[in-house]
Amino acid sequence: MKSLTRYFGEVRTELQKASWPWIPKNKGEKGFKRFKELTDSTVVVFIAMMLLGAFVSLWDLILFNIIKLLTNL
Repeated sequence: MKSLTRYFGEVRTELQKASWPWIPKNKGEKGFKRFKELTDSTVVVFIAMMLLGAFVSLWDLILFNIIKLLTNL
């Protein structure tokens, strides 16, 4: 039990050191400009997700056609 308490204490300490993108650094700005880091990160993740999906779909299509050709021989 003591090690579990120590573990969660260390986790809490490390999370306090983290930079959270949804907490705006510049509180003087209004609107979405306050959350520029968050929106930029979201766009990067969305683009990466779309590229990965396209890559997997392309290879799935290629391998499907190869298997189809091999099984029709």
